[in-house]
Amino acid sequence: MVFDIADPETGRTYHFQVPEERLVPLIGKRIGEVIHGDAIGFPGYSFKITGGTDRDGFPMHPGLQGPGKRRALLSGPPGFHPTREGERRAKTVRGNVISEYTKQINLKVIEKGPTPLEDYLPKEEAAAE
Repeated sequence: MVFDIADPETGRTYHFQVPEERLVPLIGKRIGEVIHGDAIGFPGYSFKITGGTDRDGFPMHPGLQGPGKRRALLSGPPGFHPTREGERRAKTVRGNVISEYTKQINLKVIEKGPTPLEDYLPKEEAAAE
């Protein structure tokens, strides 16, 4: 499971590899909902769910209700970037609800906690000589 956490104040995005157990409190949450960081291992933080992808790489779409995969006629992002004005295309997208098939979750920091996000990153091992 991957959390991509964007910090609008610094403009940085942090990528966290986390165990699947941290996904359990998020199952059933929708894009746009605010969650407390205590539930996923970031005490004091609040995050807004902004999107994600499933295990097959299909993006979550905020306009598609439920956790399932569907083909939708899209005219813009997420899931399709038109090259001509007015272009539409049928694309497979995942619904806006987090499920057990979700592989990556995009989050935005709403409220900062006492510890900076950099401190939660795993420490890099020194290269063995």
